[in-house]
Amino acid sequence: MANSQRPAHFLAGALGVMGVLHFAVPKPFDGLIPASLPGSRRAWTYGSGVAELAVGAAVAHPRTRRLGGLAAALLFLGVFPGNVKMAMDASAAPAPQRAIAWGRLPLQWPLIAWALKVRDRG
Repeated sequence: MANSQRPAHFLAGALGVMGVLHFAVPKPFDGLIPASLPGSRRAWTYGSGVAELAVGAAVAHPRTRRLGGLAAALLFLGVFPGNVKMAMDASAAPAPQRAIAWGRLPLQWPLIAWALKVRDRG
C-alpha cells in the first residue's frame, strides 16, 4: 500500500468499523440521539450506521475519495451535537465516565482535519 493512501485506508476502516457497530451494538448509539428528532432513536442509529458505511466506502475507493473525505468531515461535524449530548448526560455518571464523555469532544476536530486531509490528497 502506498504511504500516501494509508490515511485514507485507515479512515475508511475506522468508518466501516463504526458503521458496523451501529448495527451490532446499537444501544449505546441510541443514547446519543436527541429525543426531539422525529422517529425512533433506533432508526436514527441505523441510518447513521448506513451513512458511516457509505462514507467509508467512498473514502476507500480512489475515484470517490475526494467526495468521501468531504462527506467524512461533514459526518464528523454532524455527530458533534450527539457527542455534546453524551457529555451533558454524563453529569451524574462516575468521574471516569464523565472524563471520557468530555474528552471525546476535542477529538472531533482532529477527525475532521484527517478527513479533509484525505479529501485534499484524493
